[in-house]
Amino acid sequence: MWFCSKLIVTTPEGTQHHFPCYRWLDSKHKLLLRDTVALLRHEETEKKLLNQRQEDLEQKCKVIRWRKYLSGIPMIIDASTTSELPPEVQFSRTKDISFQGNSTIAFTELKLETWRHLSDVWNNLEELQQLFQCHDETTFDYVKHHWDSDEFFGYQLLNGLNPMMIQCCSELPLNFPVTDDMVKFSLKKEIKNGNIFLCDYKRLKGLVGNVINNRQQYVAAPLCLLFSTPEKKLIPIAIQLMQDPGESNPIFLPTDSKWDWLLAKIFVRNADFYEHELNFHLLRTHLLGEVFTIATLRNLPSAHPLFKLLIPHTRYNLHVDILARDRLISPDGVIPKYSSIGFDGQIKFLQSATASLTYSSLCLPEDIAERGVEKIPNYYYRDDGLDLWNVINTFVQRVIVHYYLNDADVERDFELQNWIKEIFQNGFMGNASTGIPQSLNKVDELVKFVTMLIFTVSAQHAAVNNGQFEFGGWMPNFPSTIRQPPPTRKGATTEQTVVDAMPDVDTTVNILSVLYTLSNKSSDHYPLGYYPEQLFDDSGPSQAFADFKTDLDHLTAKIEKRNRHLKLPYTYLSPKNVDNSVAI
Repeated sequence: MWFCSKLIVTTPEGTQHHFPCYRWLDSKHKLLLRDTVALLRHEETEKKLLNQRQEDLEQKCKVIRWRKYLSGIPMIIDASTTSELPPEVQFSRTKDISFQGNSTIAFTELKLETWRHLSDVWNNLEELQQLFQCHDETTFDYVKHHWDSDEFFGYQLLNGLNPMMIQCCSELPLNFPVTDDMVKFSLKKEIKNGNIFLCDYKRLKGLVGNVINNRQQYVAAPLCLLFSTPEKKLIPIAIQLMQDPGESNPIFLPTDSKWDWLLAKIFVRNADFYEHELNFHLLRTHLLGEVFTIATLRNLPSAHPLFKLLIPHTRYNLHVDILARDRLISPDGVIPKYSSIGFDGQIKFLQSATASLTYSSLCLPEDIAERGVEKIPNYYYRDDGLDLWNVINTFVQRVIVHYYLNDADVERDFELQNWIKEIFQNGFMGNASTGIPQSLNKVDELVKFVTMLIFTVSAQHAAVNNGQFEFGGWMPNFPSTIRQPPPTRKGATTEQTVVDAMPDVDTTVNILSVLYTLSNKSSDHYPLGYYPEQLFDDSGPSQAFADFKTDLDHLTAKIEKRNRHLKLPYTYLSPKNVDNSVAI
């Protein structure tokens, strides 16, 4: 077998015709290759050619199949190991090797091996320092020294691992009875001024705590109220650890004892671990990226402009998801094994998160507006993300309009319609309330959807993946589990209570190794806009690719200029740090 990117046929008159392939070829199967423009202009009027075109797609669908993962969760590729993947997406075995190798390297580089398999508990917070004497990463060090401050707590909800939870509070939830006396100012006034924000982890309500190393773990479902101060700082002002208010569920405040307040914030950080890892990272980038990849491979021939536009953004997505299902999120995987909610809780959480998916929440400009966070200061994820969204959108539009001259071209492209239909049915469970289109009828609709797709698997994945070790490596800032139940009264928490609530040593080092592995840049990193293969031969799209690279370079320079003036630079959406695809 040999991998063919394209065939170039030169006529006796010297005219060249380009036939994209991007497939593994052998001597046993026929492969129909077509010119891109002819494909969309429907110049294949002969019935025989049209039948061959349909047969080719049917053959692809036999090889690349959907499989039900779990009820209420997006469908996955029908392959249990990477060796079962179709040849055309088996770029190499380096991903399997590097994934396993990086997991081993993590224990070695972080010097965790001597701590591994110890079910001992931490005796004090100072003991944790011994774990990281060798690590002096700038952001990591900053987190370690500021993790317990209110200002940094708020900063993380804007620019940390999960900048997606925070929303403007237009009115207090009925089950979160915070009063003016508690916060020492008029909540009604500050809500009207748009200065009060909310993080609600209600998805965790009702989940039962896991058992780790023969010890019961605990789950809270907190609500956290925050205030954007005149000094442009975002600080927490009230935390309720469970959803149902009552005497045994007090509202913790910054004016409470140091340890009461710190433990309440730690429960919020633990809740954020699940929303981040399972919802915004696993579901909304990895699993959706897998859906986009499968639909593309099944429905779009290699000559199709969308195939050529999207194929670089599918690279390794299937590989890493298969590896993740085997080693990270399986019943005996690291995440269920070492988190408070366990495997059963993980499934219930993912089902709830899938049911809440909406098209608008995946489109950053609409998501920012819906959450009411357009004006909150120092929100670098928003600023860089919107810039990057616009750059991607401009690029996509330049390519799309070259091939789809009008809305009718979109509407009559049956391969495109099959593609979006499969995404709707298999990724969003056929749920019309998600707002995901079931068909595409206009050029603008196609441009928006493709922009969302590329942004999701590149920029959004970078935003929620690349800082996992920097922000989560200092375990108290991002605990995967809590070993103490939520306190039912104030004044009972001590420093020892906080230490006793922390994950044990074994849990700590195993989670750290995963965060370190997932945060490491891929050995064959393809940054956004880097396309080693010449995907298009037409001058219009080729120029669009060149302009895309220029626009990305300009954005990189803009972000670097701003970061020079920040105590903690925000780098995750700098285009040079963004992969083309979900590649790790």
